[in-house]
Amino acid sequence: MTDPQRWTVRQRLLAVLQGHRPDRIPLISRLDFWYNGLRYQGRLPAGYSDLTLAEIHRRTGFGQEEWYFPCALRLRGAELVLMHEGREIYHQTDPEVTNFPSLWGMIPSDRPGVTDIEISTPVGKLSYRQQLLVESLESGAWRPLTVAHPIREEEDFRTCEYVLEHSEFVPRYAGYFERDAGIGEGGFLVPMLNRTPFQCLLLDGLGEINLFYALHDSPDRIERLLGLMDEVNCHILNSLADFRAPYVELCENIDVSMANPRLFKKYLLPAYQTYAGIAHTQGKKLGAHTDGNLKGLAPLLADCGLDVCESFTPAPLTACTFEEAWQSWQNGPLIWGGIPSYYLEERVSEEAFHRRVEEMLELIGTRPLILGIADAVMPDNLIERLAWLVARVEAHSI
Repeated sequence: MTDPQRWTVRQRLLAVLQGHRPDRIPLISRLDFWYNGLRYQGRLPAGYSDLTLAEIHRRTGFGQEEWYFPCALRLRGAELVLMHEGREIYHQTDPEVTNFPSLWGMIPSDRPGVTDIEISTPVGKLSYRQQLLVESLESGAWRPLTVAHPIREEEDFRTCEYVLEHSEFVPRYAGYFERDAGIGEGGFLVPMLNRTPFQCLLLDGLGEINLFYALHDSPDRIERLLGLMDEVNCHILNSLADFRAPYVELCENIDVSMANPRLFKKYLLPAYQTYAGIAHTQGKKLGAHTDGNLKGLAPLLADCGLDVCESFTPAPLTACTFEEAWQSWQNGPLIWGGIPSYYLEERVSEEAFHRRVEEMLELIGTRPLILGIADAVMPDNLIERLAWLVARVEAHSI
């Protein structure tokens, strides 16, 4: 039995995931937005400018959450070319990509600019564009925006279908476990998977407006593409049977303004139930990155099969209150997050911040959850408040 005085952040998190009670509430989320944004601006606080991200986590005692794709897709019969600001940076036949079509981690994230993406296949070509803005770098969100989506014309559907039909699962377990070992007991490396098919088409494939038009104008095309994406996702999940991790997470970014309750019931709910069923047969918990406005969706999430709603971001950053989700999710899913980054901003008084934390701790009682700053600690957040929060949660026995 673990000595209660020696529990680590990782042990606390794993205990909660496994339905056990740790000595303290685990407190863990991402500090990379704060670190990357202030480092890019040259404004890291005194005493932190010479430290790495991992060293700052250790100094503050704040649990380190990072993401990693433990598998990839081999796009057989396809040729991928990436051009950043007119210069070729990648050119490969049968490329191995983290996911499709967003190509997470393959687009330059350390400098602003436009990246043109071209995927050529025997049946057609997909051409799309992502852009990283200076404002994104300053905010710490080192992820490009899709400014031209890959599916814009009728023929793009068939090309996308070809890519999916000829994709192959590629494990990247060694890279995951090496990075996770580097984080160690002070945190946890979240194994990330692609979005559900509807969210993928909504955010990465067609974009919001074009998807809603296509649902009306080309429903058969959309349903076929959704079906193929679902087959690929199920194949990936089934292929993870020998991936020895207790938890996997879908990179969802759900928001009620785009996935309203009717669409959620039709497209997201059955996908979550299917994927959770596969994960559970492998002894894994399944979570989703749910950092958007969940007002009206919280009751539906209670019956979706997900074990965790990670980066849950309540009011005042969204319309959904912590209390609303807490009440709806009495029997799951687990909350991971729950403290809006808003409360770490200078414009919010320390009194209001402290009062809100005390209210939450009283409400939580002994019920399990994983506390974190949602969606992440941001560049305009005060590191002193984060340090206070770490000390307060550490002093709060459960």
